[in-house]
Amino acid sequence: MNPQSLVALVGIPLICWAVSEDRRRFPWTLAAGALVIQLALVALFFGAPAMRVLLAGVGGAVDALSNASQAGAQFVVGFLAGGPAPYTVIDSGTTYLFAFRILPVMLVICALSALLWHWGILRLMARGFGLVFEKTLGLSGPTALATAATIFLGQVEGPILVRAYLSQLPRSELFKLMTVGMSCVSGASMVAYASILKDALPHAAAHVFTASIITAPAGILLAQILVPGAAGKVSRLDDLKISEPAHDSSIEAIMAGTQMGLQVVVNIAATLVVFVAMVSLVNALLGLIPFAGGSPLSLQSLLAVIFRPLAWSIGVPWSETGSAAHLLAQKLMLTEFSAFLELAHLPRGMLSDRSRMIMTYALCGFANVGSVGVTAAGLGVLAPERRKEILKMVWKALFGGFLATCFTGALVAALPWQLFSA
Repeated sequence: MNPQSLVALVGIPLICWAVSEDRRRFPWTLAAGALVIQLALVALFFGAPAMRVLLAGVGGAVDALSNASQAGAQFVVGFLAGGPAPYTVIDSGTTYLFAFRILPVMLVICALSALLWHWGILRLMARGFGLVFEKTLGLSGPTALATAATIFLGQVEGPILVRAYLSQLPRSELFKLMTVGMSCVSGASMVAYASILKDALPHAAAHVFTASIITAPAGILLAQILVPGAAGKVSRLDDLKISEPAHDSSIEAIMAGTQMGLQVVVNIAATLVVFVAMVSLVNALLGLIPFAGGSPLSLQSLLAVIFRPLAWSIGVPWSETGSAAHLLAQKLMLTEFSAFLELAHLPRGMLSDRSRMIMTYALCGFANVGSVGVTAAGLGVLAPERRKEILKMVWKALFGGFLATCFTGALVAALPWQLFSA
């Protein structure tokens, strides 16, 4: 047990309550339910022998998908995707190209997800999680299903399934969708992150898979604290008419998934280029300001100072909070991709295995500045009549989503290390 992380488990909800739209109401029942669901899922995934076998299989599946994606990429771009180089390689680290090693994995997973949805496998999983959220957390049917689908499909793709109901959702329910979208990652991203971390963290695939799923209840809880409101009686999950793509064949589903995946990888690549460039420009300007210690001033260094207490409160030893806080800053200002890449290349002595695990949970979410635009644009298209309402809430959703992943990291840190390391 790590009582240090109780600071975040208590402090994060209190911070959200302090800036809540209605501090007279605190969702005590929801808070208890969210914690119970998170703990139950962790106990199930890491405590049940059968689930441990399944999670071990997830790691093997990630390797297989990565190898298959690499084979496809090598057919197109050759050695740039990891094949034998036609020259002598002096530094092997410089041959790892994100565009040709990670983005192809996401493209393949998007196509595979579309196929699994067409076959009904992902549909069944989404409905199962949606039913749990509806019955235990008091969500309306559309919000419960979209929340569950977001875990597997992504922050905009999940709400697409219930776009016919978006105009009817109460304000608090719409905010929950936005916050959960920031709190979780898509199935394609899960595989990409696991591929990045596989050599830096034992059981990386199991942790990434678990992180995205168990953070959803935390996102729901913090969203309810920030924007309280009743769920309303829009519809029950069993009565929903789902707005989903209808494919006539598996091949059509694969092709549609490939086209969607292409949009995803192009958006990710473009976002990384633009935001890394923007942050670099700001850092260049900040570097002109004299700063104590001789090191140049930057956005990441400023945020890292602010985030050190946060990193400590979620369970990271103070001696390691410098590195952990910098990772949180990278995730917020750039993307979680950038943060995971940095985590994967950190020297072993800078973060212990336990701290690497905690940070994996704390980083595993779409809550970054770039996602503000993605969420606002995506939901604005799905519910154009509520675009102004969405724009007013999107930054608050970023705040809630960022803290939700930290809350999950603190929850994991509070549990016995032996549960995860066995």
